[in-house]
Amino acid sequence: MHAHSIDRPADLDDVRQSYDRVADAYVHLMQTTGMADIRRHPWLKASMDAFADSVAGHGPVLDVGCGPGQVTAYLAERGLDVSGVDLSPRMIENARRLHPQCRFSVASATELDLEEASLGGVLGWWSLFNLPRDVLPQVLAMFTRALRPGGHFIAATHVGDEDFQRTEAYGDVPVRWTTHKWQPDQLTALIERAGLRPVAELRLPADEQTGPGVVVMAKRPG
Repeated sequence: MHAHSIDRPADLDDVRQSYDRVADAYVHLMQTTGMADIRRHPWLKASMDAFADSVAGHGPVLDVGCGPGQVTAYLAERGLDVSGVDLSPRMIENARRLHPQCRFSVASATELDLEEASLGGVLGWWSLFNLPRDVLPQVLAMFTRALRPGGHFIAATHVGDEDFQRTEAYGDVPVRWTTHKWQPDQLTALIERAGLRPVAELRLPADEQTGPGVVVMAKRPG
């Protein structure tokens, strides 16, 4: 599967520029509040630990939409051969600064050139909600082909029925992106249609920081 066969979202440049603007504020917020530290969220940590256990020994792992790399680094500490990619060059600059022991590169989820059956694991950890509803299935199909049989995919995203136009984020930084929310059953059905078999689902109620969310883990059969 080659990247050029996936539809390029029309607003990709807006999204990239928005994340570049917000990257430093996001990192500052993360460092001062621990908001994105997975160790402070027991159920998210449990999900990531289950993923790490499932992919250990199955080959390289790719963190798609890695942001400043905190989950990439956590998985590296667990001993996985993991690298991160993100649409935003500024996010990747922060990731390289904060986690110099890890490998990071700039790339959109829609522009990855992944070899078939080359990965033991793929993450879309709170990173796929900017993909339009007609593009996400194409990206999931690409992930399926890139996974080795027995390889695992984990996704976390925002739950809802509507598209939310975001105009500011992380301390009133102006942004322009659309958050596409999914119902858990819709997301699971998309993952199944892409050729993966769901193995676990975690539904998260709204808290003081975010609305409801869902984590889904699935594997490529074989």
